[in-house]
Amino acid sequence: MTEFNQPISGNDLARFSGPNTFMRLPQVDSLAGLDVAVLGIPMDIGTSWRSGTRFGPKQIRSESAMIRPYNMATFAAPFDSLQIADIGDLAINTFSLADSLKIIKESYDAILAQGATPAAMGGDHSITLPILRAIAAKHGPVALVHVDAHADVNDEMFGEKETHGTVFRRAYEEGLIVPDKTFQIGIRGSGYAASDFTEAKGWGFRQFPAWELWQQNLTVTGAQIRKEIGEHPVYISYDIDSLDPSIAPGTGTPEIAGLTTPQALQLIHALAGMNVVGCDLVEVSPPYDPTGNTALTAANLLFEMLCILPGVTSR
Repeated sequence: MTEFNQPISGNDLARFSGPNTFMRLPQVDSLAGLDVAVLGIPMDIGTSWRSGTRFGPKQIRSESAMIRPYNMATFAAPFDSLQIADIGDLAINTFSLADSLKIIKESYDAILAQGATPAAMGGDHSITLPILRAIAAKHGPVALVHVDAHADVNDEMFGEKETHGTVFRRAYEEGLIVPDKTFQIGIRGSGYAASDFTEAKGWGFRQFPAWELWQQNLTVTGAQIRKEIGEHPVYISYDIDSLDPSIAPGTGTPEIAGLTTPQALQLIHALAGMNVVGCDLVEVSPPYDPTGNTALTAANLLFEMLCILPGVTSR
């Protein structure tokens, strides 16, 4: 009988002590036998405004110590049926974005070759492009659930083609994602022109702007997305700036009038049952939130995504 890794219980060791791993799971050096590999990608050299996301994985891990292994709302118990561990941080090149993106791609190739589903803590959103390159190499073009204040479909930023604001244009151009199974939820804010959003709609992307979701229950939205994606492999990329900055101020590019945490949970809960092949939680910048609430929220959202992975059982 398989013994699955469990987070250290707060009844066995006080939550303010113990390892600084995600949910105080074991940290492992080998991918062998893992169903899910939780990892950090401590990088902010792809961002265009406020830096600090290089500190995101460390604080997300710290704030995750309070999370218990059973989901009271959905009855999901991911650690009862999946072998999950923290594999640490990728050793990115602090001085080179291009080299770091290459390191991420190669690292994900190795993770996926072992059959593990990757769940990443960023890091700025530029990490998602090499992740999608690796994911698509294994699974083919994937469906995408992209929760974000920004569409991230710029052609270039300061002449650079690979940044946190160009990710999904590159992913579309490279055929990494299925356009009519790509959903962008929570986008909002000001822009340079209407085409900032509408161009991607022309590619087939489905968009749910924040102003259409205010005061709405996102269970229906999530169910609609789940139905349209069907059994197709899907990647979830969750930018913490999709939430209102009153809830998650610790991020690099905040936009007012965003989603709420109940809406975030409604959306994720409604996506249960999809063929999720990977996920990330990006753009947590601890220097802009000394309370730790942004990282706490991020840690909980990552746990919620673990709870909807294929193979998760319920109690």
